[in-house]
Amino acid sequence: MSHIVTIQFTKAGKMYDFNAGTLELVQGDHVVVETERGVGVGQVVKPPVDKDAEAVATLALVKRKATPDDMATVERIAQKEQEAYRFCVNRIIERSMPMKLVRVEYQFDSSKAVFFFTADGRVDFRDLVKDLAHSFHTRIEMRQIGVRDEAKMTGGIGICGRELCCSSFLREFQPVSVKMAKEQNLALNPNKISGQCGRLLCCLDYEYDTYCCLRKNFPKSGKRVRTVNAVGVVDKVNILTGNITLKLDDNKIIVIKRDEILGDGTPVTTQVPAAPTPAKSPQRTRERRPEQRRKQEKTSLESYTHAESVEKAAPVAPALREGTAATAPPQSETPKTGQQRKKHRSRKHGQRKPSGAAPDSSKPTPSSGA
Repeated sequence: MSHIVTIQFTKAGKMYDFNAGTLELVQGDHVVVETERGVGVGQVVKPPVDKDAEAVATLALVKRKATPDDMATVERIAQKEQEAYRFCVNRIIERSMPMKLVRVEYQFDSSKAVFFFTADGRVDFRDLVKDLAHSFHTRIEMRQIGVRDEAKMTGGIGICGRELCCSSFLREFQPVSVKMAKEQNLALNPNKISGQCGRLLCCLDYEYDTYCCLRKNFPKSGKRVRTVNAVGVVDKVNILTGNITLKLDDNKIIVIKRDEILGDGTPVTTQVPAAPTPAKSPQRTRERRPEQRRKQEKTSLESYTHAESVEKAAPVAPALREGTAATAPPQSETPKTGQQRKKHRSRKHGQRKPSGAAPDSSKPTPSSGA
């Protein structure tokens, strides 16, 4: 079994697990450990816990407890960080660089100094690094951070009058949205819902789940509800007090409790059977017209096909088969019934046919001028 101890290097910073080995540690002790960045001094946050050796195979081992000499070294390093901070700020001002220095951290063995800064974009700090390396004779690392990390390192007092959550106990930042402020009926004023970093307050996330659970038992705003004495529309809902503000039909405002709601306030209306709309009949006629046209086209096509097949099936005259020209039979002079007789071409204009007399085709009628 191995002893696993949890250590933090800064206040409200990230926590890391280390293998305590045979050291007897309690909460609040300072220890010297080896990290990826180098040697550092951390504080025990949680007492050691016994775990299997396989689970702690990859954990670093705690070197020793911090001695008074180690704590004195930490104080000297803090003074060097302040001097490096002032020197770097002066160089930034002289070079008019678009960046803001936030903090300087030295390693426990002074092998490296990390300069944390904020900027809107990328910054060319190569000349600045040369000045810092020439003055402090150590490795220099420039690290750009965000505005939330800046507020965490700087600290301060929030609009609530307490120390900032991120610099006191909040170890990791959670995503915050405007929806959380709306769900809690907060005024969407940027000055009231924004923190020192200029982003939305981290505390908006603390009670968001509670508000969502409680709101399920209340009607939504704009819904029409009914009570014993009135019927109105929900105007406001106060989840903490349980009060619901109703707006009646006569624009009167009343405040009720959630238990007073009996149900929906939808007015009951008798449904009158609607008269048949005449617009449906033309639709049916229009739907049938294409079918009728198709039938007519089909019938005409069938008749045409039948007539064509009859002509092909009729016997051909023997004279046509032999290749001799066949003369058409003489037409009868007597006109068929139902056909009109052709007008006589020799009759002049204005000449009338004698009534009662049969026309003689052999003798032409004399003209009036003869």
